[in-house]
Amino acid sequence: MKAWHYDKTGSAADVLTRSDLPTPEPGPGEVRVRIAWSGVNPSDVKSRGGTRPMPFARVIPHSDGSGTIDAVGPGVAPGRLGERVWLWNAAWGRCDGTAAEYCCLPAAQAVPLPDAASGEAGACMGIPALTAMHAVLMDNGVAGKRVLVAGGAGAVGHYAVQLASRFGAAQVISTVSSAPKARLAYEAGADHVIDYKTEPVAERVAEFTQGRGVDRVIELDLAANGPMDLELLSRGGEIVAYGSSPRPLDLTFFTMLSKNIQLKFFIVYHLEPADRARATDALQRLLARGELQHNIAARMPLEAIAAAHEAVEGGRLVGNLVLQVGG
Repeated sequence: MKAWHYDKTGSAADVLTRSDLPTPEPGPGEVRVRIAWSGVNPSDVKSRGGTRPMPFARVIPHSDGSGTIDAVGPGVAPGRLGERVWLWNAAWGRCDGTAAEYCCLPAAQAVPLPDAASGEAGACMGIPALTAMHAVLMDNGVAGKRVLVAGGAGAVGHYAVQLASRFGAAQVISTVSSAPKARLAYEAGADHVIDYKTEPVAERVAEFTQGRGVDRVIELDLAANGPMDLELLSRGGEIVAYGSSPRPLDLTFFTMLSKNIQLKFFIVYHLEPADRARATDALQRLLARGELQHNIAARMPLEAIAAAHEAVEGGRLVGNLVLQVGG
């Protein structure tokens, strides 16, 4: 099979290599998926770049993808053959991700893709959509709460705005950095959008909430935005952080203490089984009804994987990037 891999970390152009490898066979409890679309996420790019040691001698990258089950291992129902699926954690704790024509993985990690959803959308579910869904549903959800989504036009934020609105938030506010991104956030369901480059965010939040602040911040960069988040949160409010830049956190303890602020963190790769099942089931219902917008910024062929990594790494995209692997 055709696959792209790296056996050392470094720049995309230097380390990503095409190879012809034996087509894998599924083991017990596994399925083999003929990959149609491979999703490229910041975590894939960071791992290839060397933010953590190489976990295996060779890595086929990308945890997200979609395709069709074409073989099943012992213990897997033959009825799954021919099933369209989306994948999660394909390259997390494993050496073989979706940047290849075929991928074998545990059957539970291949989720049926509803007919109403495109393959490109399926390649955005494993990290962006599941992250957004868990950030919205965790700890009693957002029903009746005022919610701020940082980066409401981004890969995760665009889903989070939609889901917060759909799951009963009393008010959804989003931050963006440009007028085109503001349009995306509004179209996703935001009640108010703030351009953080030109507007005082905390003051605008106070205006929109009649001085009460927001109850939950869904945060993509706690290091950059944490001090501001403390200012705009209501008493007893919470920050749900799924990402941060590498610089140290600068959060004032007395402010958090006096406002009873709660800090909550999670990484989508390590969701508890019950949390993952809840988020997955909710996504499946929305996908089946065609009720999710998918902000796919770029579609590229697998052969352009190095350029795709560079685009994600450079932060030039507004939304998700997917690579076409097969038909």
